[in-house]
Amino acid sequence: QVQLVESGGGLVQAGGSLRLSCAASGRSFSSYVMAWFRQGPGNEREIVAAFSMSATTTYYADSVKGRFAISRDNAKNTMYLQMNSLKPEDTAVYYCAARPLSTRINITPASYAYWGQGTQVTVSS
Repeated sequence: QVQLVESGGGLVQAGGSLRLSCAASGRSFSSYVMAWFRQGPGNEREIVAAFSMSATTTYYADSVKGRFAISRDNAKNTMYLQMNSLKPEDTAVYYCAARPLSTRINITPASYAYWGQGTQVTVSS
């Protein structure tokens, strides 16, 4: 089992940047597929970016390609999401999630068993 805690959200103007962190405790997150999801007002939860378990494969939603970057520090058991050129439509609660028992990325939230509490990102126009 793994526990996940996000941090780094906040209020930023359009065009600005934020870096989110996801600290994992318990089992090493290198044993899981790790992902960032977000849920905006009135929207379903959607995947933003993810690592395969080996971290050799990454996935980005089309809406964030070229602007967001996912990374990890295995020594710190921490995953990051660098968000640049932020837009008002990026406003959402951002969650990190872990998918056990698989090496492959899956874009559906139901495939992920462990979730953090979320961190709010608000982008003003």
